[in-house]
Amino acid sequence: MDRVTVIACGTSYHAGLVAKYWLEQIARVSVETDIASEFRYRAPAMPRGGAAIFVSQSGETADTLAALRYARAQGQKIIAIVNQPESSIAREADVVLPTLAGPEIGVASTKAFTTQLAVLACLTVALARARGGIGQAREVQLAGFLSEIPSLAREVLNNDARIREMAIEIAKARDVLYLGRGSAFPLALEGALKLKEISYIRAEGYAAGEMKHGPIALIDENVQVIVLAPNDHLFEKTLGNVEEVMARGGRVMMISDTEGVARLADRLAYSIALPSCDPLVMPLLYAIPMQLLAYHTAVLKGSDVDQPRNLAKSVTVE
Repeated sequence: MDRVTVIACGTSYHAGLVAKYWLEQIARVSVETDIASEFRYRAPAMPRGGAAIFVSQSGETADTLAALRYARAQGQKIIAIVNQPESSIAREADVVLPTLAGPEIGVASTKAFTTQLAVLACLTVALARARGGIGQAREVQLAGFLSEIPSLAREVLNNDARIREMAIEIAKARDVLYLGRGSAFPLALEGALKLKEISYIRAEGYAAGEMKHGPIALIDENVQVIVLAPNDHLFEKTLGNVEEVMARGGRVMMISDTEGVARLADRLAYSIALPSCDPLVMPLLYAIPMQLLAYHTAVLKGSDVDQPRNLAKSVTVE
């Protein structure tokens, strides 16, 4: 298998985007990601023998199910990552990888997103090993990093009071920008989506390097900018983008580790220092403050967090 296509909608699509970075960097397999509602209308050519991964919380998303049927007609091996193993998508798949998140009552996916990432991370490690991209020692090391997620997540949750302080400022905002590089970019998209879904604040997620190509025109002292900046090989480049935002009066809230936050110290409007971690587990940990920030902001604004307006848990029509 030399090519994988990942197809999903909304939050599940963002999980698929994270997986693209993992699969390409660790398993060394070519990956295409696409929004299900666009995929089959492009009528893309799909090489026979490829695999198509469909990610869905409900397993009933109409666009995703239609895309699955198109991929099957193109000779693809169908892998379903779903929270409902008895769903339509699961029944039509060749392989089902259940997320085991349990019932998620809130419309805006949170634990479903986290468990989708966990399953996709495990799939990445397994595929990398099967393809010979990593050896047994590296497989054991990566599995060890994944096993540390629960304890690291508890550390992240210790920042809840600080996140609520940030939410007080965000609740006053008209516009919010989320920035990230690498696998933090899909998290920026997801953070912006969560804020829009439950607090009704206009928010956009961007690849940090794209700021110079237009969005930087929006920056002034009234725009809140949330930067996801794990202290990895891309940190210096992200730092350069943060400096550009600050030079134009933007208020920056940065999420990094202790060393990363210290680089800008008191120049940040707010900062959250998360535990240092391997790039494989970073998205699972950095997603937590994004979700909590949207939650606290929505509560402060008096929004219905579980049942936001105009949204349904499962989109069963196109």
